[in-house]
Amino acid sequence: MRAVTDPVVHWLRQFTPYVHQHRGATFVITCGGETLNDGSFTQFAQDIALLHGLGIKLVLVHGARPQIADCLAVHKIAMNYVNGVRVTDAAALPCVKSAIGAVRIDIEAQLSLGLMNTPMAGIRLSVATGNFVIARPYGIINGVDYQHTGVVRRIDHNALNARLDAGAIALVSPLGYAPTGDIFNLTAADVARSIALGLGADKLIFLIDPPGLCTADGQRISTLLFDQVENLISTTPALTEEMTQVLRAGAAACRAGIRRVHFIDRTQNGALLKELFTRDGAGTLLSSEPFEALRPAQPDDVAGILALLAPLEQQGIVVHRSYEQLEHAIHQFHVAQCENTIIACAAFYPYYDERIGELAALAVHPDYRAQGRGARLLAQIETLARSQGLTRLFVLTTQTAHWFRERGFIPAPLSELPIAKKTQYNFQRNSQMYIKSL
Repeated sequence: MRAVTDPVVHWLRQFTPYVHQHRGATFVITCGGETLNDGSFTQFAQDIALLHGLGIKLVLVHGARPQIADCLAVHKIAMNYVNGVRVTDAAALPCVKSAIGAVRIDIEAQLSLGLMNTPMAGIRLSVATGNFVIARPYGIINGVDYQHTGVVRRIDHNALNARLDAGAIALVSPLGYAPTGDIFNLTAADVARSIALGLGADKLIFLIDPPGLCTADGQRISTLLFDQVENLISTTPALTEEMTQVLRAGAAACRAGIRRVHFIDRTQNGALLKELFTRDGAGTLLSSEPFEALRPAQPDDVAGILALLAPLEQQGIVVHRSYEQLEHAIHQFHVAQCENTIIACAAFYPYYDERIGELAALAVHPDYRAQGRGARLLAQIETLARSQGLTRLFVLTTQTAHWFRERGFIPAPLSELPIAKKTQYNFQRNSQMYIKSL
């Protein structure tokens, strides 16, 4: 069969595993009112329709901060903020309700589009709204009465799940209701976090202001551990108070059990799909798992790596390495550590002349297997190889060929080995070579 090089076919094949992974999952997505103001919601609605069509259960939480500000300005009503929290008094509450209601209606209209010659053609989305959020007063803090500003007390997750199971997209506004009949103005971040926890969502996604989360030199922060959030906030003075609230809401969700939180630039067309359906993503992944903090190995890690590899060496799965050999090659290794234990490792040897890299000694601690950690470790090594300009990755294996084949590696003749590696090949082990294009 002639090799298929069509980029569309290649992309679909890369896309398919994520479709299976996400089908039936629950995503909570939150966007600010700015998404409607700048016109980016039209493309976002198309992406929402695609996710829904792939069998993903969606809860969309919207904000309305700019719309509320505009309404208050028109009516010449002052709005005070204390520590980034809006104080909602009796005069402001009608504007809050009016602005939030208008945003909700506009979103419903966008999700109802079905014009021919558009990506929404022929799509019929059912949107469900309701009093899913029970709230209480924010209270009097340091002498400041926040009046009609509130916080989430609980989520009616049974009612939400019923709408999702019926095939609807749940649309939730940043308003909460009390058994007394009072209405409270909430932050979208607090609502989204509470819903994600109440539903046990698979993902919590924030669409944020451009350019997203970046380093001081403008590079996208692709991954972040939840316990690194406060350091990021303290070292990034340019963060707005609203963005700080969003980051803390995401970290709190991770700490409470949401495994994946994403922050995505709302103005980047298609960024939501890239983040969810490509290896490299397009935003920032905030994870609750310290495993994601892959780091280069240090000399102090030698004993831990040896302990991890020893059982595999006895089974002949990996090549034996002495303490001295491993110590000499320690800078080729990468490890993942959890509570002072090396739980995973892999070695990476680049061959720059041939633009190919070798993955070796991939191992995961027995207590942490069968949870996708090996695949995630492989993905991080692939990212490292790409960042160094390599176009292929190879492994030599005697017993784990099927695992690698399931992840895109294909058999290759030993003649494909880099020149320097050919002189080191152990014919007694008779390892098979597998290559993956990056």
